[in-house]
Amino acid sequence: MPYSDDETDDELDPGSDEERPQVEEAKSTESGWRVKANDRAFCNLPEFQKKYLLCLKKSKYAGNGIKTYKYNALTFIPLNLFEQFKRAANLYFLALLVLQIIPEITTLPWYTTLVPLVLVLGITAIKDLVDDLARHRMDNEINNRKCEVLLDGRFQVSKWMNIHVGDVVRLKKNDHIPADILLLSSSNPNSLCYVETAELDGETNLKFKMGLKVTDERLQEEGQLAQFDAMIVCEEPNNRLDKFTGTMRWRKERFPLDLDNMMLRGCRIRNTDECHGLVIFAGADTKIMRNGGKTRFKRTKIDELMNYMVYTIFVILVLLCAGLAIGNTFWYEEVGSKAWYLYDGKDQTASYRGFLSFWGYIIVLNTMVPISLYVSVEVIRLGQSKFINWDLQMYYQEKDTPAKARTTTLNEQLGQIEYIFSDKTGTLTQNIMAFKKCTIAGHTFGSFLSLGTTQPVDFTWNKYADRKFEYLDHSLVVCIRSKKDKDTLEFFKLLSLCHTVMVEQKEDELVYQAASPDEGALVTAARNFGFVFLSRTQDTITISEMDQEMTYEVLALLDFNSDRKRMSIILRFPDGRIRLYCKGADTVIYERLSPNSKHKEVTQTALDIFANETLRTLCLCYKDISKQEFDAWAKKHKAASVAMSNREAALDRVYEQIESNLMMIGATAIEDKLQDGVPETIAKLAKADIKIWVLTGDKKETAENIGYSCKLLSDDMQIHYGEDVNEKLRIRQANRRDQPPAFGRTRKKVPDPFFPEPGRNALIITGGWLNEILYEKKKKRRRLRLKRLGKRPASATPQDAAQPIDDWEKETRQVDFVNMACECEAVICCRVTPKQKANVVSLVKKYKKAVTLSIGDGANDVNMIKTADIGVGISGQEGMQAVMSSDYAFAQFRYLERLLLVHGRWSYIRMCKFLRFFFFKNFAFTLVHFWYSFFNGFSAQVAYEDWFITLYNVMYSSLPVLLVGLLDQDVNDKLSRKFPKLYLPGQQGALFNYKNFFISLFHGIFTSLVIFFIPYGAFLQTMGQNGEAPSDYQSLAVVMASSLIFTVNMQISLETSYWTFVNCFAVLCSIAIYFGIMFDIHSAGIHVIFPSTFTFTGVASNALRQPYLWLTIILTVGITLLPVICIQFLYKTIWPSVGDNVQRNRKKYEMEEVEEEKSTPFQRGRRSRRSAYAFSHSRGYADLIASGRSIRRRPATARPNPRDSIREIPQAENI
Repeated sequence: MPYSDDETDDELDPGSDEERPQVEEAKSTESGWRVKANDRAFCNLPEFQKKYLLCLKKSKYAGNGIKTYKYNALTFIPLNLFEQFKRAANLYFLALLVLQIIPEITTLPWYTTLVPLVLVLGITAIKDLVDDLARHRMDNEINNRKCEVLLDGRFQVSKWMNIHVGDVVRLKKNDHIPADILLLSSSNPNSLCYVETAELDGETNLKFKMGLKVTDERLQEEGQLAQFDAMIVCEEPNNRLDKFTGTMRWRKERFPLDLDNMMLRGCRIRNTDECHGLVIFAGADTKIMRNGGKTRFKRTKIDELMNYMVYTIFVILVLLCAGLAIGNTFWYEEVGSKAWYLYDGKDQTASYRGFLSFWGYIIVLNTMVPISLYVSVEVIRLGQSKFINWDLQMYYQEKDTPAKARTTTLNEQLGQIEYIFSDKTGTLTQNIMAFKKCTIAGHTFGSFLSLGTTQPVDFTWNKYADRKFEYLDHSLVVCIRSKKDKDTLEFFKLLSLCHTVMVEQKEDELVYQAASPDEGALVTAARNFGFVFLSRTQDTITISEMDQEMTYEVLALLDFNSDRKRMSIILRFPDGRIRLYCKGADTVIYERLSPNSKHKEVTQTALDIFANETLRTLCLCYKDISKQEFDAWAKKHKAASVAMSNREAALDRVYEQIESNLMMIGATAIEDKLQDGVPETIAKLAKADIKIWVLTGDKKETAENIGYSCKLLSDDMQIHYGEDVNEKLRIRQANRRDQPPAFGRTRKKVPDPFFPEPGRNALIITGGWLNEILYEKKKKRRRLRLKRLGKRPASATPQDAAQPIDDWEKETRQVDFVNMACECEAVICCRVTPKQKANVVSLVKKYKKAVTLSIGDGANDVNMIKTADIGVGISGQEGMQAVMSSDYAFAQFRYLERLLLVHGRWSYIRMCKFLRFFFFKNFAFTLVHFWYSFFNGFSAQVAYEDWFITLYNVMYSSLPVLLVGLLDQDVNDKLSRKFPKLYLPGQQGALFNYKNFFISLFHGIFTSLVIFFIPYGAFLQTMGQNGEAPSDYQSLAVVMASSLIFTVNMQISLETSYWTFVNCFAVLCSIAIYFGIMFDIHSAGIHVIFPSTFTFTGVASNALRQPYLWLTIILTVGITLLPVICIQFLYKTIWPSVGDNVQRNRKKYEMEEVEEEKSTPFQRGRRSRRSAYAFSHSRGYADLIASGRSIRRRPATARPNPRDSIREIPQAENI
């Protein structure tokens, strides 16, 4: 979803620049979406018809019935099969099934392929059916909800699915809103309506909507609503939840419409008895449905690797079949055609027989391509997701919030993270603001340590005081209650008046609803110090000043936004004076101060001190305005507020005119505490060689000091700022330009380091420098404006270091920046917009090919979360937008350590072990056919019984390897967190790659060789106890099959690190199932019923009676397992990995007591820094208020080097 402080590509489009003539914009608005009130026929006019199938037409206005399901009773089977056969493996096995039906080609019965294929398709289809039935039930429930619609002059109960665009509806308290509706009137004063948007954005605090003044006055009764015939012209349906632009034409007048007039589907009416609205968008056109589109599909590295390996297997299969087909051709020419007893009555050439043999071997060796692989992987991923959901150590009891895996496809990727991109406010910090200090007219309050007291101030003298508020500096209360210091009284009066907070009375308690936690903290502080915000109406605000109630007339409210970074209010005092109060970031306030303003230097010094203590600061100032000056300004303000185009820009220009020559009062300092465990989590992740970048909207000084307090930065780091970075990149670019063209354009594989000197480096850069470094935004906008004016932008010369010569140089600049940033141990980007956050993530993904994770808690983090390989949402104070867009969600940043170092690492190890063994067991099984071919004239004769081939992957070998993929763990969770070095193999992709794949392949080749040739040699010259030779093909098949089952199940036992009863049962059960089914299908009874299908009658009982054959099986299994045991022993003894060392000393580590690190208060004194208002602070309720609607009644320790080995300092890893 785009954001208001985002510069999207549309905004840079030549047709949407602010210089575009207003006539064109008005024209585009007129030709947009048109809605006629109380006129359903209007939507069916020919001009609104569109083609949807050949020459058939339908209205472009959607009905209100929704359809989120994919299938119905008729389409389920064909559509589901179509979707499943889009997967290459399924399509491959369908082609095999077709080949097996052809008599001249088939070498295996059709059921050997059909049974596994039907099982795989059936399991997937059942899963899809269950999901779709749930969607059907939800759709039916929603579509059949009831609502009152104005039909034939009176309100009638109708189903949601029968509502049309242009209908007038009546909604009551607690009703769900059925469509995107224009609010006309309500039972509240001035058509104010409260809505809850939890289903839309996850936020549970109430929002305020309002009707136009004209509709509120004229559309209250049923008869008036029936005669309502306005024409609404607005934007086309879109997914922008934060924007709506339109116009209402009624009775020859035009009225502007915006988002405050709209009630969106997905919301719910609260605290409003009754309201009326006009349906603008219905069904699929509503904003919530438009936001339900396809999200960015994320795939893991293992997924991509697995697909390439399946393609590799297919290539190997084709080459093997081609070789065997050639062998068949030569064999037939040399032997087959000359042996009279092999004549089959078919006059076919050797080449044609070789061609048929090729397809026959494609069928015989088809199990090299594993049909059940994808289903097994999905089952494992589902199980891993459930383990995350069930983890009580990631459950946050205070808010009753468990961890939630919102996807089942990315679990193993959690074990490969190299870069973490984190928001600051609400992610590293609690986003619960507390008023701590302030400076008023040069005097600082709140330094309670110097007063020698830690006893909180007693606010019992104030009947309105918030009992949760704590303050430790008694001198401030004494100063206020004495009423001698006018500056102090003015300071808190400003805090109680200059805001957009809403107030409600609940059980004799004042409840404030603020647009941001900062604003709520400031108003609450003023409330406790005797300046209590009581109520507000359309043009007044009432406060209690030291128990004296005062009402001020609100003349204008200039709201906050991310560009202005300030808000102001213009008030008329009871004595007739007009005064402007303003609060905002120091960077914008100091630019607008009067030359005569006092206390500027002293306040700036206090701001530096506050910033060093990681406090968030805000400057407060005022300005007295004459009546003549205000009247002249008010005319400009009114004209800007009704502008039909670029309204926000026009208002900003008018605001600038009045917000000048301000007088400084002081500044506030608010504390946003770190969440519990953040420094420890960052230190632990750093030891796992995970680099953490903080991307925040806060000011540079605040972000930097939070970096110190959470131990992301330390005193021994060399910090590089934007200007340093830009200079280094400029020098590198200039050097590259000075090189010969051919040489300069050749990118070095290993670039020269930007920081060759030893030491640890950190990078702190602002959004402005980021644009400058990466040639973003302003350059593009400038080129577009020059193009529109018919001018050609001057081409950059080598001397013009501020502009790139071409796209190659721009890309090289980006690569240089990423390389420089990745050389640093910590990177902090501050004052960045949501789009810039996503761009930074994209750069690292693009140029480092690294696995990235983004974590945030607010709407401004959604873009970043969706861009990263894995997105994590924190359910904090800023609603649920981040959680709803994330792949994983939990309540505290510290849980990230467990998610990655425990669940992520386990998932990666399990998946890699599963895939390696899965490929091995299929190679060992299938290649026996290959060796057998050399002894059967390459005739595509199978080495096993048909039913063994059918059930091998389904019943005999699937369960043990599946359980290893679900339950295995090399060390327990405590040791996984104690030794972060165990995480490194996942980052390096060391456990599953092409090397491991070919090892599995050669292991399978060796195993298949032993399984075929030892029984073959044992059967070559053998005599049984009864004097008969058991050297028949069927007995050989049984011995090879039995050897294979024992080998595979014992091999997975050797691979299992974590034994449970379930694993043991699975191995024994698989072997027991094999023998049970084999004796059944080899029985005489089943042969009598199906003589042509079950042809191995009595083979198992006859063959396995021979001790000689059991010895053959034991010898075969022993020879296949002995090299594996020896190699594992040598590796763990001579070349042990970090995990092997931990496993060897596991008991010792488990018994060690973990020393708790003593934490001391954070202190900094290196250089002064200044903190300011958060860039991510959200827009307030000024539009609502100003619209004329009344409101209802420690010292930092150096972080150990992550490359320190476990054996050197094992305790150091347990920080």
